[in-house]
Amino acid sequence: MKNNQQDVLAALSVLIASRKGQDTQSSYVASLFSKGTDKICGKMAEECMETGLAAKIDNKDEIIYEMADLWFHSMVLLAHHDIDHNQVLQELARRFGVSGHLEKANRDH
Repeated sequence: MKNNQQDVLAALSVLIASRKGQDTQSSYVASLFSKGTDKICGKMAEECMETGLAAKIDNKDEIIYEMADLWFHSMVLLAHHDIDHNQVLQELARRFGVSGHLEKANRDH
């Protein structure tokens, strides 16, 4: 796939979803799906920590690298729960232009 940044999330989402039920020996994503939510969340926590550490030492290249890992594992979690990444983008769009304090105060949960 060419590195078309506009289509990367959509293509990655399709690729990740296609790994459900695949051979866990040949697909890292399939192995995460087979291990379930706890394993996927553990990978997200690990990548979150690594992103924070990269930020703490102000290493921009490492921040980008680790954030890509975090986004990737976040997308695996979404796919594991059959949530389309566009639903998250729609939620971000809904919040756009709204004060964070106001948005939080108006949440149903």
